[in-house]
Amino acid sequence: MSLRARATLIGTLVFAVLLAVGSVLLVQILENRLTAASDQLSRSRVDDLLALARKGDLPRTLRNVDENGVAQVVADDGIVLAASPNVAGRPAVARLHPGEEVQTSTFQAPDDQEVETYRFWYASGPSPKGSVTVYVGNSLEAVSEASVVLRWALGVGVPVIVVLLGVAIWLLLGRVIGRLDRIRAEVDRITEENLDRRVAGDGVEDEVGRLAATMNAMLERLDVAARRQRDFVADVSHDLQSPLTAQRVALEVALAGSDGVDAARLRDEVLGATADMERLVGDLLELASIDAHGAASPTHLDLDAIVLEEAARARSSSAADVDTGAVSAAPAYANAADVRRIVRNLLDNAAEHAESRVRLVVDSADVDGWRCAQLLVVDDGAGVPAEHRDKIFDRFHRAETARSRRGGSGLGLSIARELAERNGGSVDLVDASRGTTMRLRLPLSPPGQ
Repeated sequence: MSLRARATLIGTLVFAVLLAVGSVLLVQILENRLTAASDQLSRSRVDDLLALARKGDLPRTLRNVDENGVAQVVADDGIVLAASPNVAGRPAVARLHPGEEVQTSTFQAPDDQEVETYRFWYASGPSPKGSVTVYVGNSLEAVSEASVVLRWALGVGVPVIVVLLGVAIWLLLGRVIGRLDRIRAEVDRITEENLDRRVAGDGVEDEVGRLAATMNAMLERLDVAARRQRDFVADVSHDLQSPLTAQRVALEVALAGSDGVDAARLRDEVLGATADMERLVGDLLELASIDAHGAASPTHLDLDAIVLEEAARARSSSAADVDTGAVSAAPAYANAADVRRIVRNLLDNAAEHAESRVRLVVDSADVDGWRCAQLLVVDDGAGVPAEHRDKIFDRFHRAETARSRRGGSGLGLSIARELAERNGGSVDLVDASRGTTMRLRLPLSPPGQ
């Protein structure tokens, strides 16, 4: 059974049950109200007739009686002293002596040529002719007839209403589910070859319209992810092809030489290309680790100590002067291995592009009420052109400018930023007009402290 059919059936059944319960309650309330109104009228009429009998003003014919009711005033010896027109000349409806307290009973009494069941109210009282008993009753058939009419109307009307409601639910659900089916069909036609397609909205701002917008946002993310994956594969293939080609050319030249193999030259060229591939594979493994694990395992550490260790390493492998004169104490709360990799990537990037000098500044900062440890890495290189400043943290981005003197994987800054964000911090470009200033910020304590 389809969702539309199930929803229509369930909605119709629930509404039918509610209508049925409401109908039963309505009939019961009607019967109770009619009976209560009849009882009130009968008791009032009993009191009035007792008062008239007490004064001796009792008329022979009791006319102030409802058309569905009967009334009699009966003496102790059973003689009917007064009666309503529909029981005139008839014997007493009962021979009871209830006393002055008004009581009620149900029994039969004549009504013109018929005998009906009445709910009587009666009481006894004095009169100039002795004690009398007043009987006033209303036919139960009047209440029954009214409830029968209502039951008949409900018996016909409720099924009609239920059917009409079922048709309305079916049509409304058809419209809604039709919109959902259109979205499903459009999404079903989107494959990995045409992820740029989007679901066409119908301009209605409701749940279905928001679903279409959500589907489009998801498709946009999938499209971006697919394009990034294709670019990633292309970049990795290109970056691996270059050292592999270099190795192959070096081997071919060495083997083709008439003077024999130059072992030293061959070693340098092959090992150099191997180091490039090893560096690229290491960066890819780091990115894969970030994507797979996400959260870091932070501890309390000294950012300044890690910076000084990495500065000493950079001095031994780079011609640039690394100035640590502005490094001061700065405790942080992050994963030590992640922080070391961030500092190394930022420092290697600065040393690669510096003219002669890299300056490191470490201190604590207050950013909008957030206390953090801060590292500034400043080089005196050519800076970053404006058109590349928004892209330098993208994976495999390498600008062909004066800052690109030698090859690199194009992953260093991307890894640095993603590791910083994984530890609750940030890496951003502060200034790149003349020289470049990179900034690392890390939290001083766990979140919420």
